[in-house]
Amino acid sequence: MTRPLFFGPGEAVRAASPGSVFVLGGDEGRHAATVRRLGEGERLDVSDGAGYRLGGVITAVGHGTVEVAVETAGQEPAPRHRLILVQALAKGGRDEQAVESATELGIDAVVPWHAERSIVRWRGEKAEKGRLKWASLVSAAAKQSRRSFVPEVHAVMDTPRLAAWAETVDRMIVLHEDADLPLADRVSALLADGSSGATSTAVVVGPEGGISAAELGKLRAAGADTARLGPYVLRSSTAGPAALALLNHLLGRW
Repeated sequence: MTRPLFFGPGEAVRAASPGSVFVLGGDEGRHAATVRRLGEGERLDVSDGAGYRLGGVITAVGHGTVEVAVETAGQEPAPRHRLILVQALAKGGRDEQAVESATELGIDAVVPWHAERSIVRWRGEKAEKGRLKWASLVSAAAKQSRRSFVPEVHAVMDTPRLAAWAETVDRMIVLHEDADLPLADRVSALLADGSSGATSTAVVVGPEGGISAAELGKLRAAGADTARLGPYVLRSSTAGPAALALLNHLLGRW
């Protein structure tokens, strides 16, 4: 069984080394000591959320803290190829389901997208509250799946901003039911065209009502390709994780 993972302050985590004692406090310490009720002699990992991981054994449990005798410490390598989920805001929590599952499957960053047909809207103060909620969601999902890297959650983007942002990634693939090629064939074609040196791929998932022709045109003009996922139309909560599982295999991440 894998050891439970908790997140600690980056500076403190990176300052620890084998042979030292690390004290896990705050919300994570309370969760370990009070909720999980971990005891002396049990092993756990602590990460800074950016790939630095400590491994050790609990030597003492206090009121909301655990002391860990550090046995291993080091930076884990980031994936050679970054995967980014551009997830349209969707009703019924389907966008959050997608983000949570994608985190467990290894997504490296998430971009909330205000699509034309998105029913849910993040405006004004709600935009930052929504982003922070997603950030909390990916942190919890990373912790559950024992990931030492917590995906970055970008600020919400509308379509013009998303089209401009497309220039920051090596390739963007829009999932669309009318696309000529399945996702596997699209990626194979891109690799055959000489883009095997690409180090980042963004996958765009639309809302319940789909991606409009105007939006698709803007993203294509920004260099995006299209692809479909099998013969069926998937929910907004399912498409991203399904695509990510396939891309993990095609790009050699799994």
